[in-house]
Amino acid sequence: MPKHEKSDVELVRTWVLPPAATLGSSIRAKGILLELRARLPLVSKKSLDVDGGELTLSMPASAKAEFHAVASIVASALEDIESLPVIPREIQDILTIKASERHRWLADGRLASAGTRTVRLNGRARRITFHVFDPRFVEDILDRGVVDEWREEDALAAAENRRKARYKAELTRSLRKAGTASKTTERHPDDPATKLHGWEEFDVEGLLR
Repeated sequence: MPKHEKSDVELVRTWVLPPAATLGSSIRAKGILLELRARLPLVSKKSLDVDGGELTLSMPASAKAEFHAVASIVASALEDIESLPVIPREIQDILTIKASERHRWLADGRLASAGTRTVRLNGRARRITFHVFDPRFVEDILDRGVVDEWREEDALAAAENRRKARYKAELTRSLRKAGTASKTTERHPDDPATKLHGWEEFDVEGLLR
């Protein structure tokens, strides 16, 4: 084989991500890729990619030493990849939930936080902090299918809150009307009927009949 053709030959190694790591989510698989790339040398980051649930490391044959070094880092990182915390966008994809549901269920304790993580946005000085989740906890929720139950609970709670709000509004209107009616029936302090001094005069007014 001519020498110039040898440089085109690629060194390739693949790893299949276990279902317990991806939890059936392509977004989770992408997140794992980004986590692994963060552990690689800058010049090697783009050499690792993911397609479906398969990671692929590819480099020119001329980078043999670098290839083996990066492959070793990836293989080592994958040993405990199933315990990698699940981040917000991943749990939303895994459980097929909205961000509003994630916030609500996190606030009321149905989604248990496994801690927080702080990252810096690309090209910005600003940092953001968010909750992460234990992958085994997320897997349990997925297996038990409790998301539908939580949504039903939320629907019932929302209906009850609307009922209470309507009752409160009706009560407020009733009290306001009662207050207005009582003001229209009040006698003025100068009304002669308020100046009666005896029962006889009171009776003459016809108020005892």
